[in-house]
Amino acid sequence: MLPSTFIPEYKHLPASANSLCLAFIGDQLLVFPDGRLPEHHELPAHDCAEISVQIGSVAGLACVLVAWHKDTPYAADLQTIGLRAAWGLIEDSHYWIAARAQQLLTFDRQHRFCGCCGTATVRMSKETARECPACLHRAYPRVSPAIMVLIKKDRQLLLARSPHFRPGVYSALAGFVEAGESCEEAIFREIYEEVGVKVSNLSWFGSQSHPFPHSLMLAFIADYVSGGITPQEEEIEDAQWFGLENLPELPGKSSIAYHLIQAGLAKIAQE
Repeated sequence: MLPSTFIPEYKHLPASANSLCLAFIGDQLLVFPDGRLPEHHELPAHDCAEISVQIGSVAGLACVLVAWHKDTPYAADLQTIGLRAAWGLIEDSHYWIAARAQQLLTFDRQHRFCGCCGTATVRMSKETARECPACLHRAYPRVSPAIMVLIKKDRQLLLARSPHFRPGVYSALAGFVEAGESCEEAIFREIYEEVGVKVSNLSWFGSQSHPFPHSLMLAFIADYVSGGITPQEEEIEDAQWFGLENLPELPGKSSIAYHLIQAGLAKIAQE
């Protein structure tokens, strides 16, 4: 989660000695091997950066997103790393600010031209948007809602694995909310599509920004009603009921999936 003292902003300001730099080479975060974020004087030349904007402040310290093309050279003692791999390496509060930075960088790169008339857009000076100078169409960063559901049956939880997961890892089921759907409708549809079961008694758990590239994960707990597990071909590699005594490897502790599953296990342990 973003630090409680973080204030979102969007100002066209360069990085300085008094700023926290979220620096990207291509779509990779630039860090030192020990997880320290580089300071402005340790970065590539700022005059060749494709973007340099203040995206907020934390405890009075400016947080600046600065990015360069993927082929830009950088100091030999620095390294580039994907945001997923950065969890646990960089400071927790810095991670979530970097996640905001990457989402804004993705938006900026994907909206360089107007979706209505094709004219090159320009960044707005005081808000997170790009505007078309020809037709005045204005685009804002996209946030895509996705649902995650932990299904409980007696003293067991239904966990599944995607073929894209790290080997051995199982998680709660998840999917995107389609246009025109409520979260509840998306849950019933996704669960039935992915594993062939029906659920009821939905209860809210929590939410988490999921910057891959611009999702908001909305997590729920549900009770099993009926149906045998039938994994969706190409989407679900395996799905099983797990109890306290036979848990598989779980997602990383930074994810809402991990905390959702832990809450389900705690509920089972109390019964």
